[in-house]
Amino acid sequence: MDKPRGQRPERKGGSGAPSRGPKGKGSAYSKGRSGKPGGFKGSPPRRNHPEKQVDPRPKFDFPLIPEEVQAEDLHISVRAQLKTLSDENQEMVARHLQMVSMLIETDPELAHRHALAASKKAGRIAVVRETLGVTAYTTGDFALALRELLTHRRISGSNDQLPLIVDSERGLGRPARAIEAASGVDRKKLEVGVRINLAIALSGARLDLGQTQAALQELEIKELSPNTVFEQSPLLFRSYAELLRELGKDAGEWDRWADLAEKALAEVDGEVVDLVEELNIPERKPQRKPAGGRRDAAR
Repeated sequence: MDKPRGQRPERKGGSGAPSRGPKGKGSAYSKGRSGKPGGFKGSPPRRNHPEKQVDPRPKFDFPLIPEEVQAEDLHISVRAQLKTLSDENQEMVARHLQMVSMLIETDPELAHRHALAASKKAGRIAVVRETLGVTAYTTGDFALALRELLTHRRISGSNDQLPLIVDSERGLGRPARAIEAASGVDRKKLEVGVRINLAIALSGARLDLGQTQAALQELEIKELSPNTVFEQSPLLFRSYAELLRELGKDAGEWDRWADLAEKALAEVDGEVVDLVEELNIPERKPQRKPAGGRRDAAR
């Protein structure tokens, strides 16, 4: 399957991505129930020498966790969602989620294994389903990502992972369903970062359908402004520039704004700003008019 065109939204939310806490994961290796022979009415009689049944499914190999990684390292807002678990299970799940947070950017495959491990132990917890969905998306397993993120959305009622839901539909080659997934959602009620990422994902879906002008319009949200930038602004500006070029229009200004936004964001103590934390970029100074009221010849 060809990779969908357009930019990809940034991964956010859960313990598996750099964020300020959970924005809101069943198990891929859940085992079926083995009934006891003769335990139900009408079942065949028990043999004297029953044949040994071999489960063809591979046994899940739980990844190791370094001793120095402790449950207390996980953000307190994420740990709070694990309170329904037993103390021992709560600690192990928290440590697996912390490993996801540490590995998601450098080793997404191993991060995904830790997310799977957490889901084996706490498959009914919303943040666990969310984390598994995010890591599945990161590794390109869009079917699993879609299943887990939709489950998280149903459990939590949160739309914070809607951009990844939309983009997972794209990854499965279903751009029309990607657009439909966002229908009926009041985008004004979404957090700024979610709204920007959703616009980028929907723009990509439009582009997949060959609707270049509509793809451009999806990006024309109020956050498409050089005056105030957010964490996702550089990607938004570059996506807009890419579509302008595809339509045969000049995009140099938006490339420049994307560069300025990245530079400004990098100067915030070397950290990524919060999704709703604003950072102002100085506006361009107006050119001085030549003496005598003559217009600049370059204009």
